[in-house]
Amino acid sequence: MQPPDEITDNTIVLRRYQFSDVPMLVEAVRESGDELRPWISWYHENFSEQDARSWIETLPEAWAKGTSYDYAIIDSADGRYLGGCGINDISWTSRFANIGYWVRTTRTQQGIASRAALLLGRLAIEQLGLVRVEIVVAVGNEASQRVAQRVGAVREGILRNRIVVGDKIYDAVMYSLIPEDLSIEDK
Repeated sequence: MQPPDEITDNTIVLRRYQFSDVPMLVEAVRESGDELRPWISWYHENFSEQDARSWIETLPEAWAKGTSYDYAIIDSADGRYLGGCGINDISWTSRFANIGYWVRTTRTQQGIASRAALLLGRLAIEQLGLVRVEIVVAVGNEASQRVAQRVGAVREGILRNRIVVGDKIYDAVMYSLIPEDLSIEDK
């Protein structure tokens, strides 16, 4: 089953990346360097339009193969690019996946990442038929841990040496969502 190209909660829209997103993506990445640098493996100081374009070129194949589904996070009111999120590391055999998210610095602490994570969790479980969604967050990344907690993900424990960013190795907190965690009435 293929996920929809676009989903919304009427505050944000998650939609498939397009080449027209390249300038907005580069602007947001450059704006957010201090927040991305410690936690995101693909971030580098000179992130360019060619980097963004090259990455976006890989997305249709991953989508078609069912290995990952990446979305741009867009403000539904003004169309502004807010960040990115996705479902990845999908195991169709075991029916679980990971979700990830990031929000540009000027729009953090507004509930955007939580909205995106909740939309992705519901998409993964309710539409793709997965039975588990994992959110794996470096121990020191408190902002992303708060997002996982806000969406009702259960903290399961610490995974040693789980995340590698450049030459740094981090322990990670494992959070999970299962169908019972996503009751629409509770969110």
